[in-house]
Amino acid sequence: MDQDEYDDIIRHLLLIAAHQDTINEDLRESIQHQREFNRQQVEINTDTKTTLARIETLLARMLRHEDNGREA
Repeated sequence: MDQDEYDDIIRHLLLIAAHQDTINEDLRESIQHQREFNRQQVEINTDTKTTLARIETLLARMLRHEDNGREA
């Protein structure tokens, strides 16, 4: 292998490494966005569960009053 071929290989490897660095940075950013989304989704799910529990409680109270002790 002559020096020009060797230099070409080295240049190509440097380009590959630089491109991989860009890909890695994009992936880190995407992962950070996903983590934030997941955090927000957990809050939404918690709020939804709380709301659902309150609705179930209200429905149970309403049904008890409406049926006067009879099975619905």
